[in-house]
Amino acid sequence: MLDLYQADLMDRYQQPRFKGVVAGANFTVSEFNPSCGDEVSFTAFIDQNGVIQQLRFTGRGCVISLATADKLAEYLQQREFSLITKLTTADILKLVQIPLGPTRLRCALLPLLALQKLTRSALV
Repeated sequence: MLDLYQADLMDRYQQPRFKGVVAGANFTVSEFNPSCGDEVSFTAFIDQNGVIQQLRFTGRGCVISLATADKLAEYLQQREFSLITKLTTADILKLVQIPLGPTRLRCALLPLLALQKLTRSALV
C-alpha cells in the first residue's frame, strides 16, 4: 500500500494540478526552510465571504514539500479561509498518507506553515 501513496506523491511532484500563480490574487505568502532549502509560495483569491476561490503554489524543493503543497491547495479550493487555522499535523499526514520521520515531516508541514502565516497577516 505504501508504494501506491509514494506513487501519488511522485505524480503530484511531477505533474502538479495547482502549480502556478493566481491572476488577480489578493493574498500571497512564502515560507522557506533554511535547513533543507525548500521554499513554497502561495497566491490566492479569497472572496468577500472568506471563501478560497483559487489557490496556487510555486516553489522549489523535495517531493514531499511540493506534493504536499499541491494536495493542500486542492483540498482548500472552495473552502472557508478560516479552515487553514484549524489544520494540524495530523491533517497533513492524512493528506500525505505515508509515515514521515521528523526531518521529512518538516518538509510536509512547510506548505501549511506558509498558509498559516497568511492567516496571521490577513484581515479576512
